[in-house]
Amino acid sequence: MDKTLQALRAAVQHNCNISDAAHARSHTLCTYLLKMREYYRWEKGYPFSASLPKSELGDWLDRREQLWEGLESAAFVPVPVGNREYPPFDSDPVNQTLLPQGMVYHGGYGSHLTPHFFLGTLLRSEQRAGFKVLIAGKEFARDLGAPPAMMLDGTILVRRESLRRLLWERIEEWQWRKQETAMARALAHYRFEQDPDQALDRMADNETEAVILHELGEGMAGEILGQEWNDLLLAVSGTKAELMVRAARDHLADCLSTLPTLLENGNTASLHFYFANFKGMRRELFPQLHDAYRHWSEHGKTNPLADEVARGATLWQETAAHLLALHRRHGKESKSHIEKALEHLPKSRQTPEQPCACTPAQQAQQS
Repeated sequence: MDKTLQALRAAVQHNCNISDAAHARSHTLCTYLLKMREYYRWEKGYPFSASLPKSELGDWLDRREQLWEGLESAAFVPVPVGNREYPPFDSDPVNQTLLPQGMVYHGGYGSHLTPHFFLGTLLRSEQRAGFKVLIAGKEFARDLGAPPAMMLDGTILVRRESLRRLLWERIEEWQWRKQETAMARALAHYRFEQDPDQALDRMADNETEAVILHELGEGMAGEILGQEWNDLLLAVSGTKAELMVRAARDHLADCLSTLPTLLENGNTASLHFYFANFKGMRRELFPQLHDAYRHWSEHGKTNPLADEVARGATLWQETAAHLLALHRRHGKESKSHIEKALEHLPKSRQTPEQPCACTPAQQAQQS
């Protein structure tokens, strides 16, 4: 690694450490320790199959937390590229120089307004539905969160190494129980028992497409919802309402792009993996989608699932419009109104002869 790349890597990793100093310990203790274990694995270059040395891992954890304590009030540093320095969140001008060199950079904000920074190799670049898609490979600098995909200013970045790591974590979780679940049905497509490394690569390739489809759906949702949606998120930041609002937008994105395309392409493995991760607030808000999946997995007919996805595209666009109306009406006090609206969404499929008694539009009139 030449000195120019070393300086760039050091600056990006320094900003990652500053972000971690402020946000890493916001996770639950269990999640935090699991993420730190995998962070150590990445930093030291251990393969997934290797057992980590417990004493060295403990010492590393102590040193990393001491490093963070010294960075809690530090400011992000500029990103040096060539003979220039760029503000750390100016990803586009940085990438104008780095992309032709086979490198890619990202500086932006994720959920809960957590800053994320990344530097890695560029595997490929493509255009999809008006969006630029960058697929990254080896990671030279990253933070603890390391989201596998992000969108910024019309550019989708997919981090294949982070996605591969996320898939392995999900596989490990399933192996502790080995129940006949959506995850078992997904893994059956890849023959992990024969060659785990190659199977993981095949799964990462397939799920890269699913991740791109979700981000394309996010872009479509963004065009529908506009800047006002970001203002709504700021108003409910750090509350249960934020989790609910983010889940609602995820449903809109997936019903617009991810799920209809996976169904159209007959991508059974990705559909099973999607529902293996259909948990928490997303499932709580949209249980009828999981019911439709269960019907498909038990009876082999995709029509009910496709119908529910189509219904969801309308439902979640109407719901999002309702949430925006609540925010316009109540401003910073909209949190409780948003929670109430999402808690009272219809939870069962309705027939034309039995319409829902309270649509999102009607809820807006009552709130």
